[in-house]
Order: sequence, then C-alpha cells, then structure tokens
Amino acid sequence: MPKQTIALLHPGEMGAAVGACLVARGFRVLWVSHGRSAATRARAQAAGLEQCETLDRALAAAAVVLSVCPPHGAIDLARAVAGKKSFRGIFVDANAVAPASAREIGRVIEAAGASFVDGGIIGPPPDAPGRTRLYLCGGAREQIAALFASTHVQAIALDGEIGAASALKMAYAAWTKGSTALVAAIRALAQAEGVDANLVEEWKLSRPEPLRESDAVPGKVRKAWRWVAEMEEIAASFEAAGLPGGFHHAAAEIYGRLAAFKDAAALPPLDEVTEALRHAANSHLPLEGEGTSGLRPPPLNSKRNSKRRRKASAGAASGASREGVNPITPPRALRARPSPSRGG
Repeated sequence: MPKQTIALLHPGEMGAAVGACLVARGFRVLWVSHGRSAATRARAQAAGLEQCETLDRALAAAAVVLSVCPPHGAIDLARAVAGKKSFRGIFVDANAVAPASAREIGRVIEAAGASFVDGGIIGPPPDAPGRTRLYLCGGAREQIAALFASTHVQAIALDGEIGAASALKMAYAAWTKGSTALVAAIRALAQAEGVDANLVEEWKLSRPEPLRESDAVPGKVRKAWRWVAEMEEIAASFEAAGLPGGFHHAAAEIYGRLAAFKDAAALPPLDEVTEALRHAANSHLPLEGEGTSGLRPPPLNSKRNSKRRRKASAGAASGASREGVNPITPPRALRARPSPSRGG
C-alpha cells in the first residue's frame, strides 16, 4: 500500500502508542493540537506525530482518520468530522462503544461521503509485540489492517458486518473491566461488614484469582472516569441482545464513584478505594458530553439513564461543534468532585 497520511484523533495513552506504531512504518501521522492539554502535546511529540492546529487542516491532508478517544466522546467526534463535509477517506472508529453506537457512527460518517470501518482494540497500549490487537470490520477493513503490518499492533479483519468489532470489544471488556468493578465492590462489602480478613484468607485457600485481581484494583482507578461510559455501552450491548444490562449499569456507578482518582499523584491504597466506593455520593455524575451540554442525569443504575445518556450525547454534539468545544474533554463534574481521601 502506498504511504498515506493518517489523522489520529486523539493521542491519549492508547492513541499515542498506536500512532507511534504507524510512524515507525513510515506513515505521516497528524494530530489536532487545538484545545489539547500539555500532557497530550508531550505524548504526541514523544510518539513522533505531526502537529496540525485545526481539524480542517488535518482532514484536508489525511486519507485515513483513526478515532481513539474516551467512549463518551466517540459519536461527538464522528459528528465533528462529518460536519466538515470535506473528508472522503476512511474513518476508523476504534473506540469502546456498543455495536449500535458503532452503526450510528457509521451512518453519520457515510452520510457525509466517507467510508467507515468499525474497530475494537483489545490489550494495553502497544509498546511491545504480541499484546495488542485491533479488530476491524467494514468494506475497507483489509486496507486498514495492512497499515499495521509488522507493527506492535496485530490488526485482524473480521468477516462480520459493521458492529462486529465493537461487539467483540464489548464482550471482552464486559469481563475484564466488569470483573474489576465487581471485585472492588466485594472488598468494600467485606470491609463494611468486618469480614475482609476472613475473605482474603478464604480466597487464599480456595480461589486466589479474585484476590490477585482485587490487589490490582488501585493500579486501575486512574482510568475509572473513562470506564463509566464504557460500562454503559456494554450494558446497552447486553440489552440490545435481549440480555439484562443491570450488572454493567452498576459497574458504571462503581467507576463513577472512583472518578476523582483520575489525577491522583500516587496510586491509592486499596482501603482508600473501597472507602470511596462506600461513601462517595453519585447524585451528580455526568452524562456523556456533559462538558458541552450541562445536563444532569438520573442515578447511573437506572436503565432509562443509558438511553438518556446516548440521546443527550447526540444532542450535545451539534452544539459542541458550533461552539468550538472539544467534544472529548473529560466532563467537568468528574474533574470537580472532591477527593475521596477527604471523605467525599
């Protein structure tokens, strides 16, 4: 395949690592710097990405757009690209969204005249071979897979229709991230009832796996803020298949209670995490895109809330584009919540 220019939206921890793989193959990889943080700029520079000041300039130069962002901003970002009405290349959504969300993104992109590929990333940021896979489906899936040949990203083209790659991601993360939420809540319950030490000893005797997983919870809480929307997308996936989504609605609430750890200077001890789960109020957790809409949701464990979240996210997108607001900025309410260490 001839060398192409790729616009990467945006270089977070995962996106920057994926972009670095493409740079290593000799591709020109652009990123949009307008409105981005100093941390994002540092990641982009370290990955060898080329700065573009505006989305318009990036789209004018790129043959491929690769969307790697928190799931609560995926649809808004696709609408921002489609709204420019100038991009006619391939748009790859590689975000943790439900199959229905992926299909909605595809409709938005294709209505604007571009091609769409549904993607799902499984594994950590690709800084070593054999650990990270990018599943792809859609008409141009083989073209996108070829971009990653001989990189740390193993790109796998699926035969299914649009939504298949996202469905695989949802099924996989339903266990990996859902079980993390469950085991954290189990430890919080055991501590509240004064039997945590007994539970730990029993796990050592009979089931060491959940003990190891609960010991790993503090290393994951900095990402809890972005897993709220992912759990809601997983819940929506289950419900669309006629299955109960309540477990992952609860997981969304659990991660919402841990969202204040996002900018923690050091990893908290497990006791601080479980205290946050027991005592954090969740009445003001944001909708996806609240940074642009200012709306407040009902409690996260309401099934109705998932529909309201998705509706509000879609409704906020056009306003975000008009006002020039970055649609994937972490919602203000998540950043503003008091630290659990102070009894929040």
